[in-house]
Amino acid sequence: MGETRLHTCMLCEAVCGLAVEMEGGRAVAVRGDADDPFSRGHVCPKAAAIPDVMEDPDRLREPMRREGGRWAPVSWRAALAEAGERLAAIQKRHGPDAVALYLGNPTVHGFGASTAAALFSRALGSHSRFSATSVDQLPHMLASLEVLGHQLLLPVPDLDRTSFMLVLGANPRASNGSLMTAGDVGARLDGIRARGGKVVVVDPRRTETAARADQHLAIRPGGDAALLLGLLHVLFAERLARPGRLASFADGLDRLEALAARFPPERVAARSGIAAEDIRKLARDFAGAEAAVAYGRVGVCTQEFGGLAAWLVLALNVVSGNLDRPGGAMFPSPAVDLVAGGSPGSFGRHASRVRRLPAFGGELPVAALAEEIEAPGEGRIRALVTFAGNPVLSTPNGARLDRALAGLEFMVSIDLFRNETTRHAHLILPTSFGFEKDQYDAVFYQLAVRNAARWAPALVRPPPGVRDDFRVLLDLALALRARGGGRRGWRTGMGLRLARLQGPRRLLDRALRGGPRRLSLAALGRAPHGIDLGPHVPRLPERLYTPGKRIRIFPERYQADLARLEAALDAPLAAGTLELIGRRALRSNNSWMHNSLRLVKGPVACTLLVHPADAAARGIADGDEARVHSRVGELRVPVAVSDAVAPGVVCLPHGWGHARPGTALGVAAAHPGASFNDLADEQRVDALSGTAVLNGIPVTVDRAG
Repeated sequence: MGETRLHTCMLCEAVCGLAVEMEGGRAVAVRGDADDPFSRGHVCPKAAAIPDVMEDPDRLREPMRREGGRWAPVSWRAALAEAGERLAAIQKRHGPDAVALYLGNPTVHGFGASTAAALFSRALGSHSRFSATSVDQLPHMLASLEVLGHQLLLPVPDLDRTSFMLVLGANPRASNGSLMTAGDVGARLDGIRARGGKVVVVDPRRTETAARADQHLAIRPGGDAALLLGLLHVLFAERLARPGRLASFADGLDRLEALAARFPPERVAARSGIAAEDIRKLARDFAGAEAAVAYGRVGVCTQEFGGLAAWLVLALNVVSGNLDRPGGAMFPSPAVDLVAGGSPGSFGRHASRVRRLPAFGGELPVAALAEEIEAPGEGRIRALVTFAGNPVLSTPNGARLDRALAGLEFMVSIDLFRNETTRHAHLILPTSFGFEKDQYDAVFYQLAVRNAARWAPALVRPPPGVRDDFRVLLDLALALRARGGGRRGWRTGMGLRLARLQGPRRLLDRALRGGPRRLSLAALGRAPHGIDLGPHVPRLPERLYTPGKRIRIFPERYQADLARLEAALDAPLAAGTLELIGRRALRSNNSWMHNSLRLVKGPVACTLLVHPADAAARGIADGDEARVHSRVGELRVPVAVSDAVAPGVVCLPHGWGHARPGTALGVAAAHPGASFNDLADEQRVDALSGTAVLNGIPVTVDRAG
């Protein structure tokens, strides 16, 4: 007879509690933990696939070295020695910035990985640092840094108490929440309507969330900043702006009102694609709700005005009085407080070598990675370390980055698979995954819609040749330092050795004991279903990190970028051009879950959504193959004709494109799809923040063949 053990899902931000059926030391089935007070038994299809990844025959189970076009196993001792020697040699010859680091999304999905990645980055001592941040949430973090004083002081919707939820560029019913950790998010959204509230979705596509909302407004891609200025105009002009107690510690409200006066709904209607009367009604409904919250995500961030749009989402919550109040946008009180314990962040302290794109939090925009490898001269990137990432499929102009990676002198990848990126590595170091690891989501409890904490110990041992990612990162850092590479100074070396000696459990216990809740690992161990720490409470102005603890509602940085928006208000698209946007599916988790058959079987998921009018104008029928062309690339993809996308907009999911040679992903290769990022232009970034533009890409579409 098997037994049921408890764990936590590590695949997305929802941190759902799981009940795992075990037989013979193997996980054989996964369901939601009905006794988890946060996720309340919710589970999505991805969680069921965790054992698929753990037992995948394509998974790497020992370090691998590339020798020409062949791969051969190598011992951990030899792999770490070679990696340390070659990385150190490159830094000695060309300087510390010649070795770059790229961190993928899974880095923040566990305490051990995120802690070790920070230590490794510090030991590497390179300014050539990149991550998925600049193709995701960077504009929101920049807004928090500029307005509230800390890059991690990110307000989250109080879903369980709001009466009006305005969703911009987000699809939480598919993403399970993003910068909004919300177990069972679908039921929480349904709860808003059940108690008489309203959900309004603003998106170029009628998403799964929009289809079950009270209202869907089809915005033109990149029009969010214009729309938000129109909403603010109505609030101020009609005396609906009620910041309440926030006004006593907010600076710049008068300047924001003067700015909004220049953007009446009639002026922004064309750029936003939303009629002036609809903008006015939305503003009045939002202001008239008992408690309202504006929530914007990837569609807001990854566009040409992502920096402005993210700032204006925050400004709308302030002006309406919905920041830091029940039912509005609130600040969690997690057991491990990353805000109090971490650096407030920085912006623009250094810049990329070629385009001078600004660094955020010490990281350069990943849209600059390929050119920083290719362009000759001092500071050129000659080696790369990747951790849990596949930037060839997840960052703009993947084809160019693919070519650039092939020209590196040396590359080390810490990963489970030989994928489209790691196939270029000289060494791949495999790590543990899933139920082989302890799980505590320090980052995502910082973003939870209700305060909670849950720690889950590992259920099974990893394969014999696999090591925990915490150990791999620290051992690689120590190997680098032992050969004279990385940052100098005894403190770094001592810190690495001490952290490795303590291990992630002792470090987590110390963080919990020193946190505001004064919990411990033992206390969490006695509550295997998790602990409900209660609803959010107002935390301002004490929580602010600005001088004098003031909300800086109109930072100068945004003033300088407004002229660019005004110039674009009436700019038409080129004749015959469509605008490409991305989408996410519940069964897909970027690129790395496509090797699970249960998640990719059935109807083809990688299709181009085209509006019936646009399809008819091009002679394209449902099921035809289309040729899609952008400035940087061209691909062919099957078409799904659908009125779920607005006229003039086409939509393609991201994370696909598994047809590149040299990978070892059998299921994914049989369901390859097409890579969105082979069309995304690495030269198109939000000029304010440096974030890649992944929505509103100009493309031409015609019937293939």
